[in-house]
Amino acid sequence: MQPNYQIAGQISDTTTQQHRVLRNTYFLLALAMLPTAIGGFIGVNINFGFMRASPILSMVLFFGVFYGLMFLIEKNRNSGLGVGLMLLFSLLMGVMLGPLLQVAAVRNAGALVVYAAVGTAAIFFGLALIASSAKRNFGFLSKFLMIGFFVLLISVLANAFLQLPVFALVISGGFMLFSSAAIVFTINQIVRGGETNYISATLTLYVSIYNLFTSLLHILLSLTGQRN
Repeated sequence: MQPNYQIAGQISDTTTQQHRVLRNTYFLLALAMLPTAIGGFIGVNINFGFMRASPILSMVLFFGVFYGLMFLIEKNRNSGLGVGLMLLFSLLMGVMLGPLLQVAAVRNAGALVVYAAVGTAAIFFGLALIASSAKRNFGFLSKFLMIGFFVLLISVLANAFLQLPVFALVISGGFMLFSSAAIVFTINQIVRGGETNYISATLTLYVSIYNLFTSLLHILLSLTGQRN
């Protein structure tokens, strides 16, 4: 029986493409952290008093910019404009870290920011290793992510009116669980060929890491009595 070199070549090409998507995703993700850091520095020095005065309006504005840019990134995911929009998105998300970082600065809890960053990195790399090396297909997580998205969105909107600290902690825990599942699902899909666009993959992973960091920092600040 003669070996089928055509099939072998197709498998090799598919594997090469998957590795290319994963490599480009990690590169753009690392690159996006630079404008995030710059945005965070800018955000720390901005007066966000208007957000505290009108939390509902601020949330509507945030969601508008957040989902508007995400839509534009996805629409341009096959062009260089998508990369530029991704970097702009990460810059603005860094600016939006300002209020949380200001709380840490006022409460002299800078060490907690470091702990949250290190914890986020450890969680991400651990989940990435599991997702890329596991033989199991984590595609079943798509239903969990869809349901979890709407549950978290409704919870955030509800707590904007209720302002319950304990509920806010529960939401932060929910975001950590949701983001962890999104990381595993996205990287596993790249490795298995289900995700072939590195800009879309980067966007999902970036938002997941961002939510992991902010949620973990919020929990640490709350548990140590460093609340806003």
